[in-house]
Amino acid sequence: MYGTVAHFRVKPGHRDDLNTLIQEWNTERRPKIQGAVSGYLVNLDSDPQAMIMVGIFENKEVYQANADDPEQDAWFQRLMGHLEAEPEWHDGEFIAT
Repeated sequence: MYGTVAHFRVKPGHRDDLNTLIQEWNTERRPKIQGAVSGYLVNLDSDPQAMIMVGIFENKEVYQANADDPEQDAWFQRLMGHLEAEPEWHDGEFIAT
């Protein structure tokens, strides 16, 4: 499996809107991506504005195809409206569960 871990800070007052957008991705976008495995959004105890988002795909090719899809970019631009800055991305192979 392959995917990404993103660290970011949500704008004050945007947490619920961000959660709604993530749920929208899961119900509307994810079913269109054959090979999308799972995703998680973690709100850190240490900072209520700090989040970690994990996206998991069957392989790097599926991940890259999603990243290159204009529909995904449009969703990402909406996501950015809720964040203080560009996420810090960490892409790689998931090697254990």
